[in-house]
Amino acid sequence: MKYMDYAATTPPHPEVARTIAEVINLHYGNPSSLHILGEQSEQLLKKAREVCAGALQVKPSEIIITSGASESNNAAIKGAALQFMNRGKHLITTAIEHPSVYECCKQLEGLGWDVTYLPVGHEGTVTAEQVCTAVQDDTVLVSIMHVNNETGSINPVEEIGKQLKEQHPRVLFHVDGVQGFGRLPLSLQASGIDMYSLSAHKFRGPKGIGLLYVREGIKLQPLLAGGSQEGGRRAGTENIPYIVGMAKALRLAKEEQAQVPERLRHLRKILIDGIAAIPKLVLNSPSDGAPHIIHFSCPGMKAEAMLHMLEEDGFLVSTRSACSSKKTEPSRILLAMGKSIEEASSGIRVSLGAEHTEQDIEQFLVALQSAVTRQEDLKGRG
Repeated sequence: MKYMDYAATTPPHPEVARTIAEVINLHYGNPSSLHILGEQSEQLLKKAREVCAGALQVKPSEIIITSGASESNNAAIKGAALQFMNRGKHLITTAIEHPSVYECCKQLEGLGWDVTYLPVGHEGTVTAEQVCTAVQDDTVLVSIMHVNNETGSINPVEEIGKQLKEQHPRVLFHVDGVQGFGRLPLSLQASGIDMYSLSAHKFRGPKGIGLLYVREGIKLQPLLAGGSQEGGRRAGTENIPYIVGMAKALRLAKEEQAQVPERLRHLRKILIDGIAAIPKLVLNSPSDGAPHIIHFSCPGMKAEAMLHMLEEDGFLVSTRSACSSKKTEPSRILLAMGKSIEEASSGIRVSLGAEHTEQDIEQFLVALQSAVTRQEDLKGRG
């Protein structure tokens, strides 16, 4: 089987898996305990936080450890909304956000907040002008994803952050960086980003661990109350093995960022050209999208049947975001981009990693053409 679903999750790096196994066996002390095992775990936690901060070029004190990007996104949005209610109750996001942002905003709407969902263009992005124009006197927070997890479209978050800070310096700016980290360069300090969410399993780390960068000086209402962990910002005993594993994965992804994305762009170009040459398929990803995500529709065909035909030929792909893959309704993302219901109901996402080769792409295109032909034959018999 050739795994081509890296946007859903990535296989753990062997070095990361070895590190986690070592830490879970040897360093099981609670970092809040005062004895030597607790102190050893506390030192590992400190070092891991420093490694994460170094990879992001921020301060260790600006890193909050979470259970993953869904918690990080909720902590940023709800934490800011609750902390700054006295400033206002208006939030800005886009129509194509990940469910952990979109549904979080919907939840706050039900509790009395006013949310603007910016429409996107046909390539699935918004502009800095759109964002700044939508700001009101009572706007507290803007939350924009860097890379869309379904289509790979790239929002100009650097430009958005800079213009937002120039025109509306009191408005906080949060970025869901899950699909961008390790694939696209981004300076948090230079981009006016106040909060930034990551999930370790998207860059070959373990599942169930992530982080939220919060710029120094910003106070958020914590989602989890209890102990004083994470400086009182996130209660709960720290998962030391996974935190250390995330730090290693983060460092490795940062080191590989100079080479891997360029290789992926080359493979993506071959794949896009091959898909464009199959008349029955419709490309949904922009030509200048993220280097690892390619999304297309198969109008008139069943996406789930297409997925299983590709699986029979040895290729594992997705129909959409893993968080929405079992839903039967049309893709909210594709509908927001102006796609038809037929196109939005028949999407396939291919997402690549460092292991893939030109031969893999060529073999996948052969399997894809075969699947399209088989579906057309089945329709003809029907």
